[in-house]
Parts: sequence; structure tokens; C-alpha cells
Amino acid sequence: MWALVKAVAGPGLELREVPLPEIGINDVLVRVRKTGICGTDLHIEAWDPWAARTIKPPLVVGHEFVGEIVEVGSNVADFHPADLVSGEGHVVCGRCRHCLAGRRHLCANTIGLGVGRDGAFAEYVAIPMTNVWHHWPGIDEEVAAIFDPFGNAVHTALAFPVLGEDVLVSGAGPIGLMATAVARHAAARYVVVSEPNAFRRELASKMGATKVVDPRSRDLGDVQRELGMVEGFDVALEMSGSQAALRSAIANMAHGGGVAILGIPTEQISLDMNEIVFKMLTLRGIYGREMYETWYKMTVMLQSGLDIRAVITHRFPFREHEAAFAAARSGESGKVIMDWTT
Repeated sequence: MWALVKAVAGPGLELREVPLPEIGINDVLVRVRKTGICGTDLHIEAWDPWAARTIKPPLVVGHEFVGEIVEVGSNVADFHPADLVSGEGHVVCGRCRHCLAGRRHLCANTIGLGVGRDGAFAEYVAIPMTNVWHHWPGIDEEVAAIFDPFGNAVHTALAFPVLGEDVLVSGAGPIGLMATAVARHAAARYVVVSEPNAFRRELASKMGATKVVDPRSRDLGDVQRELGMVEGFDVALEMSGSQAALRSAIANMAHGGGVAILGIPTEQISLDMNEIVFKMLTLRGIYGREMYETWYKMTVMLQSGLDIRAVITHRFPFREHEAAFAAARSGESGKVIMDWTT
């Protein structure tokens, strides 16, 4: 099969023919139809310090996908050939305290698809049956391809109650954009998106933001006054990994507010603990999704009218992977999809 491989330690990816993955008794084999490019894939392609520490070539990369099952292991009873599925990208141990308690998203032994084991940027991918999500009827196939990052957005946006609340989203990358739509769908009063990139501010408006702000030219306090807010934001979704963005969010929170942090900083961040203590703020780190409660919520929200398709801005055949990665890296894109059927 054709696969996109991190062949050696260094920048770049190589499209090459590799053997089809073998499956065990508890696995399924999926013929991949479409995949989404994630920030993690960009790190691996660029071979930054994180990738150099983490990735062991050769490795088939990628973890956002949709496809159809073509084969199941002998111990698999709930999935069948031709089922349209995606997969949870975190492969957990199943034996630790959290896994046994049903809190698999907290497994400390998680192995990432396309990071610690061969992934989905290929014509076929093998995953454990416990990582398979069978899509409900009517789910758009391109949206199904990005259920993994969509799950990050839902997990973050719903980390604190948002019904009737004022929400700040810092960072309008693809996950921040989807979180904006989720917060509006979940009946937040105002959703303010802070993003320096003009292209993504425009996308944020399309995704339902009440107001978009360039943090380099406008203070969040001014936005609060313009909207008639009297104390501060009730919920902040920090998606950027920026020290300035996190500090600004904390400075603009209402008493008792919650800050959900998904963005990963490249360096240590110092915070004003007085702001956190005296405002009685709750800071919550987010990594991945709740398996599979978040996937259920994602599907139900789509069925009830949530539309995130505007976040998908570029589509490429898999043989044009270099152009696809360039688009994803450009800053002038939302989600970038690669088609593995052409």
C-alpha cells in the first residue's frame, strides 16, 4: 500500500510503498478514505525538537481519518466490513487504574496513533476494536475525517458549563474554530475570539463568533465594555499555547471562572497566582477527548444542527501531500483534507 512515512530522522516525509498492516484478534483493518492534517503532523514533518525526542523512524504518520472496515480480527463481534468508521487516536493500556475505572482519557500509558505506532496517512490502517468509532447515518464524510480534533474542540469547549455564559477563545486554529462553533451551539451568550491572523479571524466569524479581536491592536477590556459585560469572561478556552494569550485570559476572567487549556506552549509560562487565587479561578488542562463520551456528544450535536464544515478550507489528493502540508503550515487555512481514494 501507499503510505506517508517519516523514513529517517530529519525534516520531510516520504510517500512510499509499505506492507499492509497485520491485524490481531482484537483489531480491525480500515481502508482509509480521507485524512486530516494535524499540528502534530506538522511538527513531525518539520522534525522539530519535540519530534526528534518522540518519533522513532520509520513510522507511518497521521491520526485523523475516516474509512471503511475491510477485515476484523477473530475476537471482534461489534464491527463488520463496510462499516464507516473513524478511530480514537489515543491507544491506551486498558489495565491501569484509570482505564479500569472507565477514565481511559487519563491513561498515563497512552500511545499515539501516527506517533508511537503506525498511523493513518496510508491506504490502510490497523487499530484496536476499542478505538473504533462507528459513524451514525448522515454524518458528512469530511467531517468524519476530522472527528479526532473535533473531539478536542468539544472536550475543551464543554470543560465548563457555557449555557448563557460569556466565552473567550484564544487562538483560532482549526480546533479553536470548531470550539467557537460548539460554544455557540451550546448556547453561550457571547463568544469572543482573540486571534492575530486575519484569515483565521474571518473564519472565526463564519464559525459563529460574536466578535473577533486582533490582540495586538485591541484590549479585551474594551471588548467587554462594548458588549456590556460587567465583570469578565466566565469561561476561557486557551487554544494558542501563547504566554501572552493565557495571561490576558486570566486577567479578563470573572470571579469563579474556568480556564480550559488545550494550547501547548513551547516554553515555560509564569502566571500571576494572585489573579488565580483571589478570583477563585479553575484552570483545567485538556489532552485529547473523553473516550467515548465526547464522540457521542460530537455526533449528537451534528445531528441537532451543529455545522463545522466551514473549518475545512483545503482538499488534496494524497499524492499532493507536499502541497497539502504547505497549505496547513501557511496560516491561510483551516483544516486540510487529503483524499486517499484518488
